[in-house]
Amino acid sequence: MKQIFYIIGFLFTSLSFGQESTYSFTLQEAIDFALENNRAAKNAVRDVEIAEKEKWETTATGLPQINGSIDYQNWIKQQVSLLPGEIAGGEPGTFVPVTFSTKQSMAASATMTQLLFDGSYLVGLQAAKVYLLISENSKTKTDLEVRKAVINAYGNVLLAEESLKIVNNNIDVLQKNLDETTKIYENGLEEEESVEQLKITLSSLKSYLNNNERLKDLSYKMFNISLGLDLNSNTILTDDLETLTLQNISLELLDSDNPVENTIDYQIAANYMETQELLLKLEKSAYLPSLNAFISGGYNGFSDAFTFGTNNQEWFGQAQFGVGLTVPIFSSGMRNAATQRAKINVEKAQEELTQTEQELLFQIANAKSDYQFSIEEYTNKKENLDLAERIESKNETKFFEGIASSFDLRQAQTQLYTAQQEYLQAMFNVIAKKAELETILNTVNY
Repeated sequence: MKQIFYIIGFLFTSLSFGQESTYSFTLQEAIDFALENNRAAKNAVRDVEIAEKEKWETTATGLPQINGSIDYQNWIKQQVSLLPGEIAGGEPGTFVPVTFSTKQSMAASATMTQLLFDGSYLVGLQAAKVYLLISENSKTKTDLEVRKAVINAYGNVLLAEESLKIVNNNIDVLQKNLDETTKIYENGLEEEESVEQLKITLSSLKSYLNNNERLKDLSYKMFNISLGLDLNSNTILTDDLETLTLQNISLELLDSDNPVENTIDYQIAANYMETQELLLKLEKSAYLPSLNAFISGGYNGFSDAFTFGTNNQEWFGQAQFGVGLTVPIFSSGMRNAATQRAKINVEKAQEELTQTEQELLFQIANAKSDYQFSIEEYTNKKENLDLAERIESKNETKFFEGIASSFDLRQAQTQLYTAQQEYLQAMFNVIAKKAELETILNTVNY
């Protein structure tokens, strides 16, 4: 009996672990999740961390550096020097072979170096700060793009879901009309063309339904990718399209006067300008002298046998201190050419910054225009949908009363279906265009 319970328990556990996790998101929850888990967003965080490490790496080059070394030498065959023979009491013109060192030796030393002054180091410190700022701005840019991508992906899923609901409802209504018309035709009170017209419309709707099913599946996959989830994760969206549309209608955003300097694209262009100015400073620093200091000390030991680990081994100490000054004197015009080249690059960067400013002003104006149009279009399409529903309803009544033809009914139905899709698209456009404007203006509060 126990074995049966164990088997049931094992199967239940296996099924539980085999089920995929289900994620549920409001739009804001999806954005927050993506900023933590989207792969591009995570790499942007890593880029900032890399910049912080490089900043310290640059700073550390101007701080004390200490290196130690241990050298061991063993002469397999000792080097021989020749001394005049008369030194050892020999005949003039003869030589006596002698060795001046022991067969083995060991030296241990440590050296500390300190940069006292170097113009390029000072520029490097400034460049490291700018590099960190560039990485932080790049992360902000990435976060803005991730946010926009999530909003668009979320909206596309809702658009696909709503579209499917409407199409399924239209198919149900049309199928009912077809069934009723078929009965009337079979009783000889309606022409066959009326049945055929409805069949054509129904066939088109079913084909559209199949395509929407595929689009819905793709929309969910795209949404999962934007969040950093597995492609086939089970996700549930809890916001609805119409509520989000109303929440994203903000006339205050259209009237806001945001300085172009606050946009992230301008700040990135300004970073590039600052980088070119630092490169100019770096070239100018090549004219300055550099000053370094060092202090070192160590011990040397000598022996014909390896006795360096014994207490009897004699060690000889040594220490020294020094300062080195390097003064650039003449480079055949190389430094001057490099400086002039850097100046030209600064001028180019200034032109590019001005161009970026003008382009951003245009993009802001264009984005505001698109957003305002999307709001106006939403209102217009909502009114058109109400009209199309009334027209279709009237034509359906007239058709079954024998006043309107099947062609008139099909035309009204097609007009209604178009109005429905245009209304859904108009709601999506309000959400997407607002996200586009916020991305350009950098007015998002996470």
